[in-house]
Amino acid sequence: MPQIQLTPAQRKEHRAQAHHLNPVVMIGGDGLTDAVKKEADAALNAHGLIKIRVFSDDRVAREAMFQTLATELNAAPIQHIGKLLVLWRPMPEREKTVDEDRMRGPRDFKVLKYSKLSGQKPEIKTLRVLGNQRLTAGGQVKRAKKPRQISVKKRSQT
Repeated sequence: MPQIQLTPAQRKEHRAQAHHLNPVVMIGGDGLTDAVKKEADAALNAHGLIKIRVFSDDRVAREAMFQTLATELNAAPIQHIGKLLVLWRPMPEREKTVDEDRMRGPRDFKVLKYSKLSGQKPEIKTLRVLGNQRLTAGGQVKRAKKPRQISVKKRSQT
């Protein structure tokens, strides 16, 4: 896969964003193994912009690793400074979960009310809970926050 080409302005912006990042992938004495490539790919999918630390003193080998990672992972090489490599790849679109699609507003809950007499079926009640309410363990609807109390002096002034 070819690596992503960026303009100098885009590369500068990504370098500034990567300044505060910590390395998430470390390349040890074994060099660029399949496990390292897999971990770097997972980190790029999760974060988009990553730093990689290389524990090798050979600058030519580090440069080769940098270009190999950028080419094989379809990432843009942002910066190679010392033993740190910075790569960027646009994050893939995530699938929305059920909670992300949920809109704010009233929610309906089904509550089982058990009878005190044995042998009777529990009663199923549907309760609507508004945004400022909560459902207790006993099936009661309570206000989430108490109304703000006004002092006696302020009440007399109004």
